[in-house]
Amino acid sequence: MKFDVCVPILGFENVKEVTLEKIDDAFMRMESSNDEHISFTLINPFALREYDFEIPDATQKLLEIDEKSNILILNIAIIQTPVEDTVVNFIGPMIFNTDNNKAAQLVLSESTKYGVAEKISLYLKK
Repeated sequence: MKFDVCVPILGFENVKEVTLEKIDDAFMRMESSNDEHISFTLINPFALREYDFEIPDATQKLLEIDEKSNILILNIAIIQTPVEDTVVNFIGPMIFNTDNNKAAQLVLSESTKYGVAEKISLYLKK
């Protein structure tokens, strides 16, 4: 599924359109539509932990989100070997409106509540 990026991805401001592809129930791959060398592994944060935040009104307007919108929230993960060393960016979620194919990266102000590089091993069941 293709998405127009309405709010730039930090460090990748030239990425204007991405494709999203499901890997499994927890992971997805996001790739730039115009540069195959730019891709990210995304994870469903709700598969790992409790995760909540408010989407600012300005972002809701850009993505045309209302109470009936179908949205998908994913976080960028840096996959490591072993997988327990994988880190997740919880303060920069990607927001996807699947009704109109618009996306944005949000930088949360609650940075003390979530980390930029939290080890996935903190949330895996042992």
